[in-house]
Amino acid sequence: MTHRKLYLGPLTDNRRWDMVKIRPNDVFVVTPPKCGTTWMQTIIALLFSGDPEVKTELSVKMPWVDIRIREMPEVAERLEAMQHRRSMKSHTPMDGLPMDDHAQYICVFRHPLDAHFSYRKHLRNIPLPWFDMWYPEDDPDGVTFRRFLDGGAEGFDGDALPLAHILRHYKSATAVADRPNVSLFHYADMTRDLAGTFAKLADLLGISHSTDVLDQLVQEATFDNMKANAERFAPSGGKGFMKSDSEFFHSGTSGKWHGKLTDNELAAYDAMMDAHLKHEDRVWLEFGSKGTTLC
Repeated sequence: MTHRKLYLGPLTDNRRWDMVKIRPNDVFVVTPPKCGTTWMQTIIALLFSGDPEVKTELSVKMPWVDIRIREMPEVAERLEAMQHRRSMKSHTPMDGLPMDDHAQYICVFRHPLDAHFSYRKHLRNIPLPWFDMWYPEDDPDGVTFRRFLDGGAEGFDGDALPLAHILRHYKSATAVADRPNVSLFHYADMTRDLAGTFAKLADLLGISHSTDVLDQLVQEATFDNMKANAERFAPSGGKGFMKSDSEFFHSGTSGKWHGKLTDNELAAYDAMMDAHLKHEDRVWLEFGSKGTTLC
């Protein structure tokens, strides 16, 4: 843990990375929750294999190292035994991860309010009661959104995905974004141009496929196809972990908060975003490279 921040919550522990022996061609997918993690992992799995029918099995083949559900010695042993190129997932900000000059770090972001509302839906679909106090099913007083705004970036709060944790992710990623092995992607850009996302990633990872194969891979990673084949693409799909694999891919849309927040809630969110980010950073974090008419 030398020179790394500690992120320790009820669900995750970034000290687990101390048991991973990084290889020069490893690929890290680093995101706040519900920002396109599974989507990016699937794209990478498709690019690695070049096979549109590949069984991604992300939980096993591209493990979430931070999560404390599986014993870390078993995860580390499984990773060490892999003979193919490896990719791993993390919801730990970049300042809490081991940095290797040769591994690739793919950081993915999404509008914070979309991530928040997607997380609300996700927690109703998984059997983990730890966050019920943050995300009560019946919430007439708006407790959930207040905690989204006032929660801290670390500890128990961090695992509950408050805005501070998303901002920590973004700031720690942009702090090292000048490195050639750190790249930032945005959910909105992936939605607008999935083929372009594949092309950019293939270039970053040094992977080449024919145009015909690449077109097939892109089609496999469309939202509609992943939702229609949720048992194949959802993390731990087909194993009964989630109440509904299909609901993991609930809508894939943006603007989930429209009509769901009061003027005061939106004003409080705006104030926090403006207090922590420059205008251009806020625009990118919310809307990606195309920005918004508010620019």
